[in-house]
Amino acid sequence: IVFLYFVPAAGLEHRPSENCPLGHFPCGNMSICLPQVLHCNGQNDCPNGADEDNCGDNSGWADLFDQTFKRVYPQDLATDCQVERYPDLCQCINTDIHCVHVSLRSIPQVSANVTSFSLKSNKIHVLPNETFIKYIKLQRLFLQDNCIGTVSIHAFSGLYKLQKLSLSQNCISFLSPGVFSDLHKLKWLILDDNPITTITANTFTGLSSLFFLSMVNTSLEQLPDSRLCTHVPFLSWLSLRANLIKSLPENTFQSLRMMGDLDLSSNSIKELPVSIFKDLPSLQILNLSQNPLDHIHPGQFNHLIQLQSLGLEGVEIPNIQTSMFHPMDNLSYIYFKKFQYCSYAPHVRKCKPNSDGLSSFEDLLANVVLRVSVWVMAFITCFGNLFVIGMRTALRAENNLHALCIKVLCCADCLMGVYLFFVGVFDVKFRGEYNKNAKLWMDSLECRIIGFLAMLSSEVSVMLLTYLTMEKFLVIVFPFSHLRPSKCQTFTVLTSIWLLGISIAAVPLLNEEMFGNYYGHNGVCFPLHSERLEKPIAKGYSTGIFLGLNLVAFLIIAVSYSSMFYSIYKTGINATELRGRLHRDVAMANRFFFIVFSDALCWIPIFLVKILSLLEFKIPGTITSWVVIFILPINSALNPILYTLTTSFFREQVELLWCHWQRQPKLKLDRKSLTSSVIYTDPSRFSFYHRSFNPHISILDIDGRYR
Repeated sequence: IVFLYFVPAAGLEHRPSENCPLGHFPCGNMSICLPQVLHCNGQNDCPNGADEDNCGDNSGWADLFDQTFKRVYPQDLATDCQVERYPDLCQCINTDIHCVHVSLRSIPQVSANVTSFSLKSNKIHVLPNETFIKYIKLQRLFLQDNCIGTVSIHAFSGLYKLQKLSLSQNCISFLSPGVFSDLHKLKWLILDDNPITTITANTFTGLSSLFFLSMVNTSLEQLPDSRLCTHVPFLSWLSLRANLIKSLPENTFQSLRMMGDLDLSSNSIKELPVSIFKDLPSLQILNLSQNPLDHIHPGQFNHLIQLQSLGLEGVEIPNIQTSMFHPMDNLSYIYFKKFQYCSYAPHVRKCKPNSDGLSSFEDLLANVVLRVSVWVMAFITCFGNLFVIGMRTALRAENNLHALCIKVLCCADCLMGVYLFFVGVFDVKFRGEYNKNAKLWMDSLECRIIGFLAMLSSEVSVMLLTYLTMEKFLVIVFPFSHLRPSKCQTFTVLTSIWLLGISIAAVPLLNEEMFGNYYGHNGVCFPLHSERLEKPIAKGYSTGIFLGLNLVAFLIIAVSYSSMFYSIYKTGINATELRGRLHRDVAMANRFFFIVFSDALCWIPIFLVKILSLLEFKIPGTITSWVVIFILPINSALNPILYTLTTSFFREQVELLWCHWQRQPKLKLDRKSLTSSVIYTDPSRFSFYHRSFNPHISILDIDGRYR
């Protein structure tokens, strides 16, 4: 029985049609076209469901090919052992010997007719010369997960029929040139997880039939300058993932015309030569993900006309443009660091990621809850703070300096509402087509301005709360001292706080070369957490703000209030006059406790996110969205309530105004009626009534307050 497999070209039936506009793809053989974002999104948007067909990428399938599509011979179906000599600890099936986890320290002696020899997970340290020379029929040799440190130059001599060799998970640091010289029929060579730092082109001498070479996590620092195709002309799959390669010689891959899969991900490559891929006409899968590439030449991929899958995850492309990907007509899968880059490859059906958790292809704010909440939080923050500023201005204050500080704090908090308002405005502006404008938006002046406002608001608010806390600390802990700020000192402190806040928010805007696009790392323009490729100065500056200034301020507030409560508890004095004085301070301290509690709710999650990002944990975009829309503005929204609306003084003043407003029409009516009645009464009593109801005489309430 012969099995014949037909593997269609990836995405062939879903390539852009002449009848579909750019960025749209047909629903199979139907005339209906859907945009890129609706293909492979997990939902059937085409009537025939063709938008969810062929969404799987073939990247990484090469290592499973031998297991899935290997040829089956009738004699392989036998399970009886046909090898006369082999160790008792090993298993024998047909002509295959399996010595797995049997603690062998050297290569055991077996019969010469063995075809597959597995020595996995043993304690073999050395492969001496001519170790396998008599096993001329050997086709598969597995030596992974041993302690092999030395491979003699003639260790594999005589293995002319060997097709697959695995030396992974050993301690091999050097391979002598010519060590594989007799392996003319070898097709699979696996050297993963070995500390091999260097290789030369002569390392692979004799491997004229090799089509799969895997050197994953081998500490490889550089590739040979000469061409690899000299000894491996039929190499089709090359995996160099998770190494320490910093640069690629320009002619390393020259003339490897059979190369179909090249994996260079998770290395330290900073720059690619312009013509590095020009001699790879058959390349179908290229993975450059997780490399610190800071520049990709516009014509880097011009020669990869057969490429079907391109991996660029974790790669920053500041000079990205549509012309970079346009020559790759067969490209069906592309993977970027940012979903915003997908707009530069509109002819590719499968583009990932679809979202960063905060924004999506269509909208700046991907979640409906976020879209509604940003307007609600903006309204609450702006209205609450503006209301307090107006009421504090209209009402007579017991302490004018303290009232001034509260109004300044409200001004700072109001900026957070303005920031949220503009986020909502631009979300509406880009609704349905955000991906087309994402990069322009994050690089725009508007994004930097609202990011500046958010940073200014948060830092000024933190510093003002710290100052107000220290002020109350002096009042309660040292009640008999005269350590009270004067009017001049208060103005100086407030001015200094605002100047410092403006400086903190403006410094990243003054030097783009040092800080990069500091506010443009996400759609909401707030620099919450660090990225792996963020400039060191920007990362240090952000860390200094969030885990330096803000954390110290939070600790000062927490320690100050702890000291205040302890001081109040310890005082315990029964003096009436002191008790009345302390009663007001205790009431205000209790109110301030809830302010500090709201600070903890706001800043502790931000501290945790920042610490996790520095520890290189991947922070989901959904976390960023909830922190920016809900957690960060929590102080700005609650401060008006805690500082003003819940105070006894404010309630009393509002009650007086309400009573005055209610009684004024009644008072006018009473005066009019009394004046009329006086005209017709005894003149001798007129002067009495006139004196009693003279409008120039203030009327007192029962509690002694003027009405």
